[in-house]
Amino acid sequence: MKQNNGQPQPGQTTGLMSRRRFVGLAGTAAATLMFGGAFVGCAGSGNGGSPASDASGDDAAAIANSVDFSDWNAVLEAAKGQTVSWYGWGGDEARNTWINTVLADALKQKYDITLDLVGMDINDILTQLSGEMQAGVEEGSIDFIWINGENFYSCKENGYLWGPFTSYLPNFNDYIDGNSPEVLYDFGSPTEGFECPYGKAQMQMWYNSDVVTTPPTTVEEFAAFCQQHPGQVTYPEPGDFTGTAFISCLIAGVVGKGEFEKLSAMEEPTEEAVLAVVEPGLEYLKSLKPYLWKEGTTFPADSSTLSTMYADGELILNMGYGAPQDLVNNGQLPETTRSFIFDSGTVGNSNFMAIAANAPHKAAALVAINEVVSPEMQLSIYENLGNISVLDMAKLPQEQRAQFENVPLGAAQIPLDELLDHRIAEASGPVIPILEKLWLERVAQA
Repeated sequence: MKQNNGQPQPGQTTGLMSRRRFVGLAGTAAATLMFGGAFVGCAGSGNGGSPASDASGDDAAAIANSVDFSDWNAVLEAAKGQTVSWYGWGGDEARNTWINTVLADALKQKYDITLDLVGMDINDILTQLSGEMQAGVEEGSIDFIWINGENFYSCKENGYLWGPFTSYLPNFNDYIDGNSPEVLYDFGSPTEGFECPYGKAQMQMWYNSDVVTTPPTTVEEFAAFCQQHPGQVTYPEPGDFTGTAFISCLIAGVVGKGEFEKLSAMEEPTEEAVLAVVEPGLEYLKSLKPYLWKEGTTFPADSSTLSTMYADGELILNMGYGAPQDLVNNGQLPETTRSFIFDSGTVGNSNFMAIAANAPHKAAALVAINEVVSPEMQLSIYENLGNISVLDMAKLPQEQRAQFENVPLGAAQIPLDELLDHRIAEASGPVIPILEKLWLERVAQA
C-alpha cells in the first residue's frame, strides 16, 4: 500500500509515503471526494453501528451484531474464524509481502483470523464504499481501510466510517499517546476516535556522496548549493504532494517551525491568513528560480519524473517520504547514497486505518488493527520497512525501547530520534490548495 495522504513513486523509497498521494492524485482529491446528497447509513455509535457479521450466515451475523466491543475478550471470541479485508494501495511489494506474511501469519496463529489484503487505488476504494452505502448495503465488502487526509474527512462527514473505536483497542490505550496532535488530527481534521494511526512518514532528501560531498542543511546553505550547481537542482511542481511537502520544508526553514505550524491548525483558512505566514518563504523560493533546472521556468510534473532525472544524473538531489535504503539494497541506487534533513526540520505526517460503517467483520477489523499497533508488529515494520513507529516510546518497557534503538540502519537511513527531533507538522488539508495557488502565482509565474 502507500498514500499522505500513498504509494512510493518509481525510483523512490518504498516507505510510507505522504497521505495526499494515497488520497488520490494530489490537487484533485478534495473535489473528487465531496460526495453530495443524502446517504444511507451513518457512522455507528461504536458499540453497535452498522450491522456486523461474519460471512457464515444469519446466526453468525446475529452473534457478531451483539458483541460488546468494550469487552476485548468478547471481541476476540467474535473475531475467531472471520476473514477480514484490508483495502489500500497495493503497489509497494515490500509492504505487501510484510502484510501477507508477518502480519497475516500472526493474525491466523494468534486469533484464527484470515487477512485478505485488497490492493486498490483510493479513489476506487471510495467509489466502492460510497456505492454500497448509497445502495443501502448493510454488510459491505470492505472491513478496514488505509485512509487519510481529505478522504478521511469526507468519509467521516458522510457517515461512511464506523466508530469511535480506538478506545476499544488495548494496544492503542497502552502504547499510543492519544493526546498527541498527530493522533488527534489527520491533516488538520479531528480524528475523534474514527482512525487509528498506522505509521509515521517524514520528508527526507538524498544524494550520491560520490557526487555531493557536503549536503546543505540550512535554507541559507541550500540557496548557496543551488547557486554552486546551477541547473542540477529542482523539485516537483507543488500539486504533486512531494513538491508541496518540499517547499513546505523550505518555507518552514525561512519563517521558523513555530510560525509554519500555525498552518496545521487552520480549519477555515483564507488566502490572506496563509500568505501572512508564508510570504517570506515564497520570496525565498522565488529567489532560487534562476539557479534551478531550466532556470525555474518549469518544474518536473511529479516525483516520479524527478526520480528518473536523479537516477539519470541530470539532477544531484532527490527527495521523498522516507530514506531510499530499499533502492540501495536492490541496486537501483548506488551504495554511496545518503539521506539528510534540514536543521530547521522537515514536515511529517501520520497514516491511519479506519473501519467502514458497513464492515461485515468489525470484531476482526478491531483485532487486526490492534495487532498492527502492537509493539511487536511496529518493531517489525521498522525493521523490515524502515517506517517510523506510531508508539510512544516512553510508554514501552525499557527492553522493548531498546529493541527499537538497536535496529541496525543502512547507510542511507537517519536514526529515529534524529528524525523525530526535527519533525514539523504539515499544513492542514484546507491550507494545501491555498499554498499551492500562492506558489503558482508568486513563484512559478513571477
